[in-house]
Amino acid sequence: MKHNIRRILIANRGEIALRILRACKEMEIESVLVYSEADADSIPVKFADIAVCIGPANPSLSYLNFSQIITVATLLDVDAVHPGYGFLSENATFANICQDYGLIFIGPTPESLIHCANKAHVRNIAKNAKVPILPGTEEPLKDIQDALRTAEIIGYPLLLKASMGGGGRGIRRVDSKQQLTEFFPIVQRESFASFGSDEIYMEKLLLHPRHIEVQIFGDGKGNVIHLGTRECSIQRKHQKLIEESPTCGLSKEKEALLVQSAVRLGEKLQYKNAGTCEFITDDKGHFYFLEINTRIQVEHPVTEETTGIDIVKMQIQIAQTDALPMQQSEVKQSGWAMEFRIVAENSKTFIPCAGCIEFVHFPAGRGVRVDSHVYSGYVVPSSYDSLLAKLIIRGANRQEVLTIAKRALQECTILGIQTNIPLLLEVLDHPEYQQGNINTSFLEQYILP
Repeated sequence: MKHNIRRILIANRGEIALRILRACKEMEIESVLVYSEADADSIPVKFADIAVCIGPANPSLSYLNFSQIITVATLLDVDAVHPGYGFLSENATFANICQDYGLIFIGPTPESLIHCANKAHVRNIAKNAKVPILPGTEEPLKDIQDALRTAEIIGYPLLLKASMGGGGRGIRRVDSKQQLTEFFPIVQRESFASFGSDEIYMEKLLLHPRHIEVQIFGDGKGNVIHLGTRECSIQRKHQKLIEESPTCGLSKEKEALLVQSAVRLGEKLQYKNAGTCEFITDDKGHFYFLEINTRIQVEHPVTEETTGIDIVKMQIQIAQTDALPMQQSEVKQSGWAMEFRIVAENSKTFIPCAGCIEFVHFPAGRGVRVDSHVYSGYVVPSSYDSLLAKLIIRGANRQEVLTIAKRALQECTILGIQTNIPLLLEVLDHPEYQQGNINTSFLEQYILP
């Protein structure tokens, strides 16, 4: 079934709002941007065909405000809503409300959002699809006694994780029975505060793993393709800092098995639109499913740069046609790409740094792409994520990308606030990173005091 999408409402802000705006303009689709008072002077507001202020800086009164967003969409005769990432992008209730008002939600179906939101539940689906998972619970833990019994079976160390969690929140490492008793109620409270549910689950902790993910697309009818792998092992407190595509941590044989597992899970879920299957791997290349992110990822540009596929346009195309615009045989991946997340925070203490950017100069030249919404004079608000820009580098191979990346990071100049550029350069210069010997503990092992 074909849907005539003439006007899209973008329910987001910052660089991802600008990214979606650009795709809309190239597809000759009108854009409606909703924004908060804190973002009144942002570039997305200036570039949108129509921009409507929907509330104050507090996200619950603006970017998370269902009624305000739906009211704008209805009054302005919008056909579809693109939620970007974060905010309402994985909210099944919002996706259902969009459907009730005749709006196309550019993303998975509400049913998929519900299935995949519960991390413990989706582990069970993965197991049934013969996708490897770490030892742990396949349903939320009932109470501390249930947790203690399970811990004795799977063994320490382990992770307590929010069932409805994401973004690195609601996760605690547990090394002993005493810690489990102490952390169980803490994780429950963190989970409820962040995600509105105190359900938590448990899984075996794999020490020093690599974090590898697979970009998938589905048509909602059981047809799924993949766009290759991404390596996301450079992290701080489960938050990614540097990503690259393809992975440098698996043999071609293991990588083929990994993407096959991701596609198999997508087929089992009858997944629709863009999604990311996340895995961790050990030093022998054995991989284990972690979760599926039911939205576009921050790091999607590295896949775009190695496949030549515009992922935002592909999201819109699937929403228009309920069909995949290409077959797996048409997906070709070549070269190498890396993304460096430039954030407004102190590179040593990691304290966020809001304020006015007095001057900004972004690098350019061969192999350099910058996705950013900031400019000289832009005031970084304290109400939102501290992401300023994504520096994306493309080259023929990993070594060439490393060379271009160092030049580009050195050229990148942001004055008036602190950024993590010194930290990114320190990682880039480290011999182990240059050799591709990385894992999720890399910063703690080699960089941080």
